[in-house]
Amino acid sequence: MLTATHRYPGIVATGHVFEVPLDHADPKGERISVYARELVAPTRAEDKLPYLVYLQGGPGFESPRPSTRSGWIKRALEEYRVLLVDQRGTGHSTPVCHRTLAHLKTPAAQATYLSHFRADAIVADLEIMRAALLDEDTPWTILGQSFGGFCAVRYLSAAPAGLTAALITGGLPPLTGHADRVYEATYRRVLRRNDRYYKRYPEDIAHIRRIVEHLEAHPTTLPGGTKLTSRVFRQLGMRYGMSDAFETQHFLLESAFIDGPKGPELSHRFLRGIENRLPFDTNPIYALLHEAIYCQGTASNWSAHRVGATLDAFQDTGTGRFNFTGEMVYPWMFEDYRHLAPLAEAAHILAEKSDWPALYDLDTLSRNTVPCAAVVYDDDMYVERRFSSETADAIGNTRTWVTNEFDHNGLGVAGARILDYLRDLNRGER
Repeated sequence: MLTATHRYPGIVATGHVFEVPLDHADPKGERISVYARELVAPTRAEDKLPYLVYLQGGPGFESPRPSTRSGWIKRALEEYRVLLVDQRGTGHSTPVCHRTLAHLKTPAAQATYLSHFRADAIVADLEIMRAALLDEDTPWTILGQSFGGFCAVRYLSAAPAGLTAALITGGLPPLTGHADRVYEATYRRVLRRNDRYYKRYPEDIAHIRRIVEHLEAHPTTLPGGTKLTSRVFRQLGMRYGMSDAFETQHFLLESAFIDGPKGPELSHRFLRGIENRLPFDTNPIYALLHEAIYCQGTASNWSAHRVGATLDAFQDTGTGRFNFTGEMVYPWMFEDYRHLAPLAEAAHILAEKSDWPALYDLDTLSRNTVPCAAVVYDDDMYVERRFSSETADAIGNTRTWVTNEFDHNGLGVAGARILDYLRDLNRGER
């Protein structure tokens, strides 16, 4: 179904809504909607162009909302129609949050509902969308960023006939193994990012310690109702894998304290800034299903929490350096975050779920003929380089560009260059 068409500078944008089964194994059962925004250059609006389908990182985050023609989108619009997909449960698609799940009367029912929001269901949605926009015999190209790359590999595994090519930026997933090995690797990378941060801003060691001591002595609530505990504060390191993360955190910390009527207190500006950097309340799928993206026939059992508990560097002794965590979720988040708390029991059921279906068919991937090109960031804090290289070796017809020039947000920083490079790899021009 078409929705409104709008014109931005250099872009014609048209919305599409697709009705899809909640459970693709039960096509006659409950249905949800998935939204996608189609972009085309005004001068090519009537041309029959191939589609480039973009999948956002996550899980649980909506697609970009461009208002100008810039970055990788500007380059892509020279020869594609770009389809920005709000993956199921996000953005303008049927949303997932504590209020929309409230009609499900038990935590078990909520967990069952949420179990249908992984990469396998997202790819099945895309196949319905492809048939509606094109036809069943016309493939398209997918561009997957981070978790979007996980979805792209699922696509290569489950429905390769639907693809002309696959482009992946910082998102080659581990194909096998328990989630524990992911967090064992990423905790080490996060710790190195802490090292780099404090080397750049050594004065912040004492400043951050002061903030932590204040939080321990003065119970604090963020404007939206989340408890700002020291463990929530520690999650500010989630963005440490982005190229601008150190500066934005340092500048935020500069605004931490003001002189209130009873002495030093944390400023509203600081508290609001922290809330804006922690998207767990607004995008709850991330907290609920982040570990599940690694699960195939196993339960995560709160993997990041268990692995982190063994690492002294992330246990606060009350003195010295305070290390921040990265892309990890924890069971206590469903106590401290106001809008996650109603989903605590469902979250625990999902963490204990051991019958997750397989996401990847290793034999199909080994025989892949779809041109696949991936940029692997050498020091990626979120997607371990070693596992990405193993995956690239396991997928036929795949070429990689391993680089330390960019952080995880390379597509946002140098999108046109990265897009051109990956396309050249697929065409054998590099």
